[in-house]
Amino acid sequence: MIQVNRNIAIEENEIEMEFVRSSGPGGQNVNKVSTAVQLRFDVAGSSSLPERVRRRLMRTQANRINNQGVLIIESKEHRSQERNRQAALERLVEIVRAAARKPKVRKKTKPSAASRERRLESKRRHSQKKKLRRRVRYPQE
Repeated sequence: MIQVNRNIAIEENEIEMEFVRSSGPGGQNVNKVSTAVQLRFDVAGSSSLPERVRRRLMRTQANRINNQGVLIIESKEHRSQERNRQAALERLVEIVRAAARKPKVRKKTKPSAASRERRLESKRRHSQKKKLRRRVRYPQE
């Protein structure tokens, strides 16, 4: 059981890990040992996630979730399989934690009268500057 926060815990049987050969640091070790990890978590079919968290996760992590609703996290920054596994799990926990946080509701505000006046004055100055750059036309004599 992986504890995300007080209310959410992910069952370990819902997480699939596959180890593949990694590029990057490791010298000859890179060619022999599968140290990179691909963590797969079925967001769409998970019973551990509340519905609102699932929807927010599907929306915010759309680029990491495939058509079947599976979130894929890759980790290959470390030279050992175990450290990459831990890094992938930590990233999953952070992603789910972020999705569990309720987003702040935006309060609509109006610009103040003074700020509107400053904006319009700035536009007038800019317009005048552009006018002064135009070609000067002399009246026909």
